[in-house]
Amino acid sequence: MNQIKHYKINRLLSVAPMMDWTDRHCRYFHRLLAPSAILYTEMVTTGAIIHGETDRFLEYNPEEHPLALQLGGSDPGDLAHCARIAEQRGFDEVNLNVGCPSDRVQKGRFGACLMLEPELVKDCLSAMREAIDVPVTIKTRLGVDDHYSYQYLRDFVGQVAESGCSVFVMHARKAVLAGLSPKQNRDIPPLHHDWVYRLRKEMPELTVVINGGIDSTETAAAHLEYVDGVMLGRSAYHTPWVLAECQQRFFDRGGVADRVSVIESMTRYLEKQVKTGTAVKHISRHLLGLFQGMPGAKAWRRYLSENAWRDDGNIELLVQGLACMRAVETRRTDSARIA
Repeated sequence: MNQIKHYKINRLLSVAPMMDWTDRHCRYFHRLLAPSAILYTEMVTTGAIIHGETDRFLEYNPEEHPLALQLGGSDPGDLAHCARIAEQRGFDEVNLNVGCPSDRVQKGRFGACLMLEPELVKDCLSAMREAIDVPVTIKTRLGVDDHYSYQYLRDFVGQVAESGCSVFVMHARKAVLAGLSPKQNRDIPPLHHDWVYRLRKEMPELTVVINGGIDSTETAAAHLEYVDGVMLGRSAYHTPWVLAECQQRFFDRGGVADRVSVIESMTRYLEKQVKTGTAVKHISRHLLGLFQGMPGAKAWRRYLSENAWRDDGNIELLVQGLACMRAVETRRTDSARIA
């Protein structure tokens, strides 16, 4: 059997695991923009891997490395088993989700509710670390419901770190398990970046990555004065060019030169994926925000949204969308000149 290559990880920049968003097509797109970032899968439950369609849940493109699998679960044995599968499949890191606040996750006794059981979390991470050689990390919040103070957070991290896990990705909000939807949990609980800074200062032996409310290179740079890395979530999805800007600012090697280059690369990717039976719309939906904040962005989004579903094999969709956007801007410029 050939030795599987695992990639070295630089934790300065990463893209958060986001349900229904960071699938393999989205990750391929993000890799073009940020060659040095760590990419994360959507959360995959241990049950889905053990009892479901393992190949479908763990499929990825080779270009996505370095790539981490995020697991959801609370049984140490199951997590260790899935971690071994992940390592064998070539994932470069396995991350435990201790931050998702959805009802489904709570019923399964994993996600954010695990913050109430630090001893169990420690056991889970210990089992995973004993099972594999690639890094095992955790993504968590600052607290849960009334279990929410800096001291609670510090005690939780200290106890969990006894597992030997030394990389903590901190979503700088608490989780509200009753009364707020997952969407509201991403906005309503206040951010406490200062708690994450303090944790990093008081526990220098840990690698601390901050997540939550990071929407620009300037914001990212400000955080990096205090922590080891930044993780972008919704901003990376809705305004993905921020990843290219972060790549250019924080790393020696750059990503793509411009957005047109992205369209050229993604068109080649579309052609390859369509040949394997993937519908264009499953890929193009991730590119709606490519021109966000630029003239013509609305025309780009509208063209892709209205036409992606018309022909599952239209590999020229992105090129057509760019042409439409340029035509709209040309008409607007001509009208302004006449006026």
